[in-house]
Amino acid sequence: MWLQARMYMLVGLMFVILYGFLLFVGAAVGYSGQSFVNYSVILALGMMFVQYMIGPKMVESSMKVRYITEGENPKLYRMVEEQARLAGLKKTPKVGTCPTPLPNAFAFGKSKGDARVCVTDGIVNLLSENELKAVIGHEISHVKHRDMAIITLLSAVPMIAYYMYMSSRFSGSVGRSNDRNSGGTAIIGIFALVVYFITNLLVMYGSRIREYYADKGSTELGNEPHQLASALYKLTYGTAKTPRSELQRVEGVKAFFVNDPTKAKGDFNELTEVDRDMSGTIDRNELESVRHGGVRVGASASIMELMSTHPNMLKRIKHLSELSK
Repeated sequence: MWLQARMYMLVGLMFVILYGFLLFVGAAVGYSGQSFVNYSVILALGMMFVQYMIGPKMVESSMKVRYITEGENPKLYRMVEEQARLAGLKKTPKVGTCPTPLPNAFAFGKSKGDARVCVTDGIVNLLSENELKAVIGHEISHVKHRDMAIITLLSAVPMIAYYMYMSSRFSGSVGRSNDRNSGGTAIIGIFALVVYFITNLLVMYGSRIREYYADKGSTELGNEPHQLASALYKLTYGTAKTPRSELQRVEGVKAFFVNDPTKAKGDFNELTEVDRDMSGTIDRNELESVRHGGVRVGASASIMELMSTHPNMLKRIKHLSELSK
């Protein structure tokens, strides 16, 4: 409930910021500069709409997604089908695979009816059946909660600020005959850049909340918290061993993944304190120990988290430990 409340508060805050920003802009440029405001807002919303519509095709292309039928991989297909049914989805998402050794999974699409859940070759060969099912549950929860649409909506605010900043740089014609309007445009550019930076951090914060929420959603579908925790641990280890060239290839779509590939090495070093018997998994007892003993997150890791779409992995494990029965 607290995760949901935080998300509602964030959405409200973002649009309060947007409303205040547009009021400030209107006061700075006056009526004669209104076309500048309209142009920036329309351009940003137009770009966001285009991105929303063609986004799935871009993800498919960059990840070389190949959709499968039930006959090609019955176990994987039925796993997605079962988790979708438990989540109350009316339509089973398309099931896809990606030919990459990078172990991960992701969900995307414009709506629940257009949803696709994909896994990489690397994750199928790495996780146990229950661990993979927990990851699939995480992705199905993203679909159930309409996370792509929500993050796209939130992204409108920094995008509007960004395009208003760019427009202020190249709008020499705006207010040229009026020093006041010209000066107002320059002020808007500086203010827009600040708003862009702050709201972009808030969007990443929103994305981190959605990851926690999807973790919780997976457990609500009947998956054991320690299975998802163990899967995250294995994914972190597997990603840390993936060639840098492969990590660079998927850089543009990493926000869709279960974990952030670029943080894998640091995350793995932190997670070894949870795997007390060094078995390469996190069992129920080890997760229980986290709940009672807590975890230590360094200052540098906390700072890095602010610039990431995914939560610190130790914090995620701690959150999962609180969900265990």
